[in-house]
Amino acid sequence: MSYDSQNIFAKILRAENPCNKVYEDDATLAFMDIMPQAPGHTIVIPKEPAMTLFDLSGAGAANLIQVVQRVAAAVKQAMQAEGIMLMQLNGAAAGQTVDHIHFHIIPGSMHNLGKHASSGNVADDLAALAEKISACLT
Repeated sequence: MSYDSQNIFAKILRAENPCNKVYEDDATLAFMDIMPQAPGHTIVIPKEPAMTLFDLSGAGAANLIQVVQRVAAAVKQAMQAEGIMLMQLNGAAAGQTVDHIHFHIIPGSMHNLGKHASSGNVADDLAALAEKISACLT
């Protein structure tokens, strides 16, 4: 299977679909999950077109994990979370639903984790959370 340039994350990268941006650099974008499993649920993606970790270049993987580390620290601080969950799924059999490599940063405990895609958040709430998390990046 080859990379689908019409997947939702590719469209977000091309600004064809909106997102509540938390962080962006030349190689990476972080934004709020529109169907969060917990308040502050953030997605981090590389700009490199790669479906899974195994398709991502070594340089892309190194940059991605550094940004995940930085954004996760900001999510933890902004949400005053005692813990942070990182989730990265590879392939449909593992539960990956968007064919573009991405990390989920979810504040809190897996014991209080909501079901993904079961409900969305109001755009205003996501925008406010994005601003709150972004402020902790500086």
